[in-house]
Amino acid sequence: MPAFDRSAVPVSTVAPALPRRRFLGAASAVGLGAVGLSACSDSGASSTDSEGRTVVELWNIQTTEPSKSVWPERVKAFEAKNPQVRVKLVTLENDAYKAKMTALTSSGKLPDIYHTWGGGVLRQQIDAGLVEDLTDTVKPMADTFFAAAVKPYEFDGATYAMPIDIGAVGFWYNKALFADAGIEAPPTTWAGCLDAVKKLKAAGITPIALAGKEKWPGMYYWAYLAMRIAGVDGMQKAADARDFTGADFVKAGEHLKELVALQPFQKGFLGAAYSTPGGEAALMGNGKAALELMGQWAPVVQADSGKGIGKDLGFFPFPTVEGGKGAATDVFGGGGGYAVRKGAPKAAADFLKFFMSPESDTILVSKGGMMPVAKEAVSALTDPNLKLVSQTLDKATGFQLYLDQAYPPAVGQEINDSVAGLIAGAKSPQQVTRSITQVAKSQ
Repeated sequence: MPAFDRSAVPVSTVAPALPRRRFLGAASAVGLGAVGLSACSDSGASSTDSEGRTVVELWNIQTTEPSKSVWPERVKAFEAKNPQVRVKLVTLENDAYKAKMTALTSSGKLPDIYHTWGGGVLRQQIDAGLVEDLTDTVKPMADTFFAAAVKPYEFDGATYAMPIDIGAVGFWYNKALFADAGIEAPPTTWAGCLDAVKKLKAAGITPIALAGKEKWPGMYYWAYLAMRIAGVDGMQKAADARDFTGADFVKAGEHLKELVALQPFQKGFLGAAYSTPGGEAALMGNGKAALELMGQWAPVVQADSGKGIGKDLGFFPFPTVEGGKGAATDVFGGGGGYAVRKGAPKAAADFLKFFMSPESDTILVSKGGMMPVAKEAVSALTDPNLKLVSQTLDKATGFQLYLDQAYPPAVGQEINDSVAGLIAGAKSPQQVTRSITQVAKSQ
């Protein structure tokens, strides 16, 4: 498989407060099962344990196997080489993590090392003076990374996070259930997607699994429809103007409403979580639903939450919308990285240099199910499902960062909430765009 040149793709990644960027964005959102929270160190302070070792606290969202086991293994490998340091892992479910980090940002106290998706959320933390400048740490390693993997964490010429993953959202589907419904090939248009849903329902198959309780999975539908209709440039213009009331964004809601009217989701989807038993990933992993719109982590979470469907699992890009300005090769998604709080002990940056070395990234790819960000780790990408995602990225002509990370936290939350309201039948397409615009203009 050829190495993906992630440095040449036009991308919309910025919040309204940020300068215009046209580069590959970042964000990966996986996570399940909440774990107890621990208190963060005060900014600028460092702690030691009873053995006199420097303690570095790392907050992550790797709650599913295999990465759930790989992270502690990598920590132990670092500690073996650095016996004067102890890395304390704090693992949180995705939504719990986002909520906790929002509160911590407001308080001015962040973990020593923490997961970030870049975009407006990271920018807010940087502007508040809470994030360490990692430019000098990343610079010697810059040639080892795909250039675009680092771009989401660069602001005003400085780098504020180390990349750990990169990927894209698309439709994961059950080939056997498609065949049972007489669907010969994945749909390439939105009209074709609606027809596929009708065929699946006629065959007595649940068309789509959705975690309505967690809101962000539903946001993917509106975001992709908006990008297919308005295009990447249209998304950027709306962000710059802080105005999402244009006809293209209303149409996105109208098309999503068309899907909702077909009742494509599983019974009780509004109360369903993503990774819990009976949730979205489990339904797909147990062969109880034909489709889910999700990121590159989907196969891992399906197998962890359910049984996994093996060779029956397929992947296809989000379809085009008739008359839309966006191309089928424009991709919505992102990656993930680790930032360091301002004043964290030097051992935090040392750990990241170890953790994201080409050797370590190869392990994360081969054993942890991650997408490579280091050039040397590409050869370790053997999973056929992840190769499908990589091929989608190879063909990408534009890229839009997850909306709940690209924009300031309040705007991202309003998008999630408003789209959830639309899916639940509580908001109209016009109300969705007005609510998002109102919050965007208030920032």
